[in-house]
Amino acid sequence: MFSIRKVYDASTPQNRERLAQVQAILRAQFPGLKETQIRRLPDQLMNPVKHRFRSVLFVAEDQAGGVRGFALLLHAPDLQFCYLDLISINPGEAGRGVGGALYERVREEAAEVGAVGLFFECLPDDPALSPSPKIRAQNAARLRFYERYGARPVVNTEYETPLSPGDTDPPYLMLDPLGRDVAIERDHARQIVRAILERRYGDRVPPGYTDRVVESFRDEQLTLREPRYLKASTSKPAPATRPGARKIALAVSDAHQIHHVRERGYVEAPVRIRSIVEELKKTDLFEPVKVDGFPLRHIEAVHDRDFVRFLRNASAAVPNGKSVYPYVFPIRNPERPPQDLPLRAGYYCIDTFTPINGNAYKAAVRAVDCALAGAQALLDGRRLAYALVRPPGHHAERRSFGGFCYLNSAAVAAHLLSAQGKVAVLDVDYHHGNGTQDIFYARSDVLTVSIHGHPRFTYPYFSGFEDERGAGAGTGFNLNLPLPERTDGAAYREALGKALARIAKFGPAFLVLSLGLDVVRGDPTGSWSLGARDLAQNGTMIAGLGVPTLVVQEGGYRTRTLGVNARNFFQGLARGAHVR
Repeated sequence: MFSIRKVYDASTPQNRERLAQVQAILRAQFPGLKETQIRRLPDQLMNPVKHRFRSVLFVAEDQAGGVRGFALLLHAPDLQFCYLDLISINPGEAGRGVGGALYERVREEAAEVGAVGLFFECLPDDPALSPSPKIRAQNAARLRFYERYGARPVVNTEYETPLSPGDTDPPYLMLDPLGRDVAIERDHARQIVRAILERRYGDRVPPGYTDRVVESFRDEQLTLREPRYLKASTSKPAPATRPGARKIALAVSDAHQIHHVRERGYVEAPVRIRSIVEELKKTDLFEPVKVDGFPLRHIEAVHDRDFVRFLRNASAAVPNGKSVYPYVFPIRNPERPPQDLPLRAGYYCIDTFTPINGNAYKAAVRAVDCALAGAQALLDGRRLAYALVRPPGHHAERRSFGGFCYLNSAAVAAHLLSAQGKVAVLDVDYHHGNGTQDIFYARSDVLTVSIHGHPRFTYPYFSGFEDERGAGAGTGFNLNLPLPERTDGAAYREALGKALARIAKFGPAFLVLSLGLDVVRGDPTGSWSLGARDLAQNGTMIAGLGVPTLVVQEGGYRTRTLGVNARNFFQGLARGAHVR
């Protein structure tokens, strides 16, 4: 058994170990490859501007973390094409499906980023170019494999001209149209070929070679060789994406309704989820995913263990139908916590209106499970995922709860993702995400950005100021954008543009979005005047980052319009991410 893992950078120990194993495969399988080329792989991932390609590495990984094969994909957004630079498996893995799985994952990625096609090189099956029968037979086997997907050599060009006279087996330029009928015009084709030769091979080609090859592309459109190995009835190109693979992975908490606080004025009610689900059903954007129970260690990685134990035990101690509200807030002496439950609630809480009841902890844990399921969907290759949960979580700090929040689902998911690459957390709730800020305040691998009502007039009042920029290693990795009490859609988009510019500069591998729908006109906890159209525009702007994104539901309490607002946001997000 193996899974395909996408490696975004070399910033984590896990990724550095994967890269080391990939380099070992390169040395074993490509003895003619220069050591300098092998050693530059981490830099290719980290510095796309320098190498003029965005490099994406996929590894086939077994359960023990062993890399069984890899594929290196180069993406040129400026010319809208992808180039499969390398694909290889460990010796002894032939026939086990590793290479095929890697190629199919590469095709999916190329389709996801909107490439006009997937280009790569393959050695020739023409006796005039490949005189050795043994080598030619190996080449033919590869060409037959790729032909199953509709990938065939580009013809009527001089691409397979040897770099040096007398060289054998010069490669064909291959094109996989990704299961689509897309015509690549001559001028675009020439730009693509020049980019491949100049960016990939640099000064290794002799003088005049690039111009000669580029100018040999004279057909009005790229022409592919007719199928040679498969009959017309069996050579139907495979689609580049699995059914549903481009939909938004949806994880809805199946335990949210057990947390129902019936006191008058408690707006964080189960109807919130129902109203959103009903509107999402009107779209074809989502695909439900299974939500497993995750180990407690994921929660304790971001929350203090004693705090988690208190929540669990206190929740279990409250009789059915009862709630305990904190009413005394002792100075927090960690050596002498109060013994009485209401007093201890104040010891761990930041307000007087977030109760503990018999199901609060269970519902909060299940919300975390949904967020982790969404994060796992991103790790499995999804572009977008949505954890539709309650209770919310972004006010839950490392060792305190409040603001209807008990455990910080978004932070737990962000920490899980951070093992694979840098993460940005963007909080667009009306209220400041003090919990997320607190958890990541001293870390540089997770950027936290929050757009919210200024704390001088709105909850939580004590955090969310502009001068809170992080501490220690995290200095400069926390950005607060507090807005005035009266803010409309245009003013909000101006702040959102600043937030997205900072995130783009950070260059995350993943984005976790704490989605608050309490920014809209008429929300009982807010004062802004955004409408459904504003949310759609916001979604499109956020998707413009082009980063795999997990959306975690936070606030939003005007149930009459909550579902419509959620639907508009996701329609905008999907439009910007080209989800269909």
